[in-house]
Amino acid sequence: MAATLVLGVCQVGFTQDSPPQGDRTPADTEEQVKALRERLETLQRRLDTQIEELHRTQAALEAAEAEAAAAKAAVDSIPARVKSAVDATRPPPTQTDELHYKGVTITLGGFLAAEYVHRSLDTGNDIATAYNGSYYRNNPLSHVAQTVFSARQSSFSALLRADPGKETHLALFGQFDLQGTAQSASPTESNSYSPRLMQLYGTADWDDLHLHLLAGQAWSLATLNRTGIEPRSEVIPPTIDGQYIPGFVWARQAQLRLTQDIDPWWLALSLENSQTTFYTGPNPLPSGIVLNYETPGNALGYSSQNTLSLNHIPDVLFKVATDPAIGSWKMHAEAFGLYSTYYERLNYVGKNVSGGGFGAGLVLPLVPRVLDLQVSILSGRGVGRYGSAQLPEVTFDPTGAIVPIHENLGLAGFTAHPTSRWDLYVFAGEERAGARAYHLNEGTPAAPQIVGYGYGNSLYSNAGCSSESSTDPCVGNQRRIRQGTGGFWYKPYSGNVGTVRVGVQYSRTQIKAFAGQGGTPSAGFNMVFASIRYYPFD
Repeated sequence: MAATLVLGVCQVGFTQDSPPQGDRTPADTEEQVKALRERLETLQRRLDTQIEELHRTQAALEAAEAEAAAAKAAVDSIPARVKSAVDATRPPPTQTDELHYKGVTITLGGFLAAEYVHRSLDTGNDIATAYNGSYYRNNPLSHVAQTVFSARQSSFSALLRADPGKETHLALFGQFDLQGTAQSASPTESNSYSPRLMQLYGTADWDDLHLHLLAGQAWSLATLNRTGIEPRSEVIPPTIDGQYIPGFVWARQAQLRLTQDIDPWWLALSLENSQTTFYTGPNPLPSGIVLNYETPGNALGYSSQNTLSLNHIPDVLFKVATDPAIGSWKMHAEAFGLYSTYYERLNYVGKNVSGGGFGAGLVLPLVPRVLDLQVSILSGRGVGRYGSAQLPEVTFDPTGAIVPIHENLGLAGFTAHPTSRWDLYVFAGEERAGARAYHLNEGTPAAPQIVGYGYGNSLYSNAGCSSESSTDPCVGNQRRIRQGTGGFWYKPYSGNVGTVRVGVQYSRTQIKAFAGQGGTPSAGFNMVFASIRYYPFD
């Protein structure tokens, strides 16, 4: 490019400025050469300047291209950087693994249990104790001890969650164990058919409306919660005994529940499966009374050894709860009402009697994350089936009419967490029934004969309750069932392959009957439980 410019300049110089050859002198020629040389130097300087500008332009272009490439790389790296920043703000992953399938998040749970129980008298039970049995001294089994090894409390659960909208959340939860009893199972307090369906329900939550819907089998609304009225936040006693503790208010049954949360309050209404536990009494009703208060279960597809009560209205429960907080100190308080009906076919006419009661509960962190106190109560007419002791809810007067029994249930206990590996607990609970006694003179004026009906009647005979060899009758209506218990759970291992927990529990149970003809029988027994549980999904 420089050579071309030089030739061009030389051609211009000789064609335009050179005089005719014939007139040229040596001095003129030398002057012209000098002028041409100066012009050539000027043009060379201009050329050098242009070449330098070209180099600068090329360098600037290369710098611009490099800057553009760097900008593009920066733009391309933004998602990765954003993802890294988001990941940095997330809490560390928990030990619970989650599966994902077609937009559904699946969380598995449950445990494998190897458990042991020794009872000072034989209740005839597996890992769950029947507290309403006849354990007086006339029963031969009350004189022998019982030892049971069991794995039937092992359970499996799965939680499925999906978010079809920003403000809408759906979930499905199922929990099963092996404690079902094939022939004598009933839905009185929990579904005990084999395999036992503990919980199976779906929920829908609308954040913008603060509404929550639950449909299916779940813990009853009467069960104490730890937070608001949220499913899976129930406060269950940490016992190994599968029937928990007398005084614990609970049921697991089919229901339809609607909850509204208005900070700091929670309100819920639940319609739940209705059943009734009856006490008929040792004496037959007077002749002429046609009574049908329950029906064989096989009429509804259940075992023919079961009986199901006649119920035509679901149990209605209403609960209000709140979680007040003062700094890091947070408690939970709740109160609920229960309405039940008891139905019978008496003298060819359908008769309905109402009952129910009121309950309350409290979870109080005396030392946050270290020591908790929980208290729950229920008092009312015909509420016995909502307690672990399963006292009868209703009895009958001499006309055959249903009469609800007044009952009080209460539980209190402390749970301590001295370290992340240890949980210690001590609880006491009681269930108490009131008497519903009726007397009828079925004799003549010359030979009166007073016959007793109802529950807790002082005319009932307890003469045979104190001796195994006695041939006298033993009615022994239970007035009070009380228990004190304590134990611990220890976590020897928690890692990538799950968690192992080891527990031991001791309990002392006392049963006292109503006074009757022949005395006031009572019974007491001790139980020792041990458990090793493996939680593969924790």
